[in-house]
Amino acid sequence: MYKIIKKVDLTPIITLMEVDAPRMAHAAQPGQFLIVRAHDKGERIPLTICDFDREKGSVTIVTQVVGASSRQICHLNEGDSFTDFAGPLGQPSEFIHKSSKELSEMKFLFIAGGLGTAPVYPQVKFLHSMGAKVDVIIGAKSKDLLIFQDEMRSICDNLYICTDDGSYGKKGLVTEMLKELMDSGKKYDQAVAIGPMIMMKFVTLTAKPYNIPLIVSLNTLMVDGTGMCGACRVSVGGKTKFACVDGPEFDAYQVDFDEAMRRQMMYKNIEVEADHKCKIGLH
Repeated sequence: MYKIIKKVDLTPIITLMEVDAPRMAHAAQPGQFLIVRAHDKGERIPLTICDFDREKGSVTIVTQVVGASSRQICHLNEGDSFTDFAGPLGQPSEFIHKSSKELSEMKFLFIAGGLGTAPVYPQVKFLHSMGAKVDVIIGAKSKDLLIFQDEMRSICDNLYICTDDGSYGKKGLVTEMLKELMDSGKKYDQAVAIGPMIMMKFVTLTAKPYNIPLIVSLNTLMVDGTGMCGACRVSVGGKTKFACVDGPEFDAYQVDFDEAMRRQMMYKNIEVEADHKCKIGLH
């Protein structure tokens, strides 16, 4: 059993949990994910590792209520335990294999959409510790749905915040801010986009004319997380890849986003029905 040692409601629908998991904390790297089960009959849910503390032996996850299983996870409290908390899984971010000298001479741009800010955080934190220059764009529908802006501001060189409704930061989409930065003459050695699939698609289309190397994380496609179910199949460079074992990070310009979005919609009706039953059960 894996005990929840800290729980914070970041927004009405987004919850942060710090979990006692020493072995995972020791092995985790930026870009990887884990699998949780809220109880012994619960669904296996892949979640990106948001942070880890090797000395404390804890791993941090952030969960947004989008369906039945995520609602059950967010319903747990400090002192409760997960039945399963397995990982780290997937391939870590490629930049962890570079030397500190190489990274200190590079400039990165991260584009985070919504809950995608959570997996961006450990990557920026790692790069900051290596002396890299990092700019970050965070986008959300409104101020109330922004997360990690204060934490991110302390570890990046420049933070740009966009909200759809203009309630905080610049009004507009992250793609507009990306274009504004590039048109102003900003240069980056590597960009990374993590967020909703549709956001990553349009970030890719926006970045392509500027010839910026761009990585996207397809963590939202995963179901089983081990490559056995095949639900996260995606075409990358014309070849079939599995987001959970080959990724979750891929070259954005090689990803067939339209196929990925069709696959993502396959389970939506089932999840909506399950969530309705879950909400009734929690009352």
